[in-house]
Amino acid sequence: MPEQHISDYEDVTVYTLEDDDELEMLDLQNELTFMWANKEGWPVGVIMSYVFHDGRFWLTASKQRARISAVRRDPRVSVCVTSAGTSMRAGRTVTYKGRCTIHEDDREVKEWYYRALAQKLYGGDPERADYFEKFLDSPRRVVLEITPTDRIGYDGRKMGEATREAFAAYQKEQG
Repeated sequence: MPEQHISDYEDVTVYTLEDDDELEMLDLQNELTFMWANKEGWPVGVIMSYVFHDGRFWLTASKQRARISAVRRDPRVSVCVTSAGTSMRAGRTVTYKGRCTIHEDDREVKEWYYRALAQKLYGGDPERADYFEKFLDSPRRVVLEITPTDRIGYDGRKMGEATREAFAAYQKEQG
């Protein structure tokens, strides 16, 4: 519940995402938008599956993808996760800036991550999870580890509540 009455949407930083809601969303969601800068400096992003573990985001791609050479040039990346499509009410989002490490030849990391992603996506179907995990283990596949440095969280529920309260106050003033 906002502590101040709003009159416009100039400052939406007061509608921050609470830590417990953020952790629930990161656990429930299985896709994020991964963003980097291409050779010309343009921001580019794709939707990717992920695992959030020990405060870091873990993704995978084949190393011939343009995003891999871009991260090798500049490890500064961003990820954005929303509550859309989860059992949480839509309108929550968090964006992280971070640094990306590419794990190319670390068998232990690959085996851990492939299993973790398969369980996240297909945990209710062990046979399908095992099959998916085997498909991930391809010769050119790398694992991306994103260590967040900054975050921007937003909870649209808070903004909606503040708007309803402001409208109720307006109606009361109008008589």
